[in-house]
Amino acid sequence: MERIALFPGTFDPITIGHLDIINRSLSLFDKLIIGIGRNSNKAPMYSEEQRLEWTKEIYKDNPKVHAVVYDGLTVNCCKQVGANFILRGIRYVNDFEYEKAIADMNRSLDNNIETIFLTCLPQFTSVASTLVRDVLRNGGNVKQFLPDVVAASLTEKK
Repeated sequence: MERIALFPGTFDPITIGHLDIINRSLSLFDKLIIGIGRNSNKAPMYSEEQRLEWTKEIYKDNPKVHAVVYDGLTVNCCKQVGANFILRGIRYVNDFEYEKAIADMNRSLDNNIETIFLTCLPQFTSVASTLVRDVLRNGGNVKQFLPDVVAASLTEKK
């Protein structure tokens, strides 16, 4: 059986913290799908198209990595793309408590889908899309927190 994982998130924008989790997970799975989720509770700073474009550009040379935009339940997206794993990144202990509750709910909805947690490397614990957006809104430089593709496109738009 092929090991296919879905890494869900809003990726608004995708950061080097996300890349840390993605890149370190690649040896665990045959295929990784980055699921850019529509979250009705969040007003994204960047369009779905932009976030999808960044992701595809970053991983254009890696045939194991794909990206999709989805809405609704993550387990339904897993079924649509054939994923039997959900990948989640953990920065802090409180992240684990929140993510475990979601993993338990997902397992209740479909017990064939397993959630895998990866802790981020220490240098990435403070890198969060929410914080990056706050710095951006206030005119700060976020280049150190973003993949080159994303940083370059934000510089072009100024």
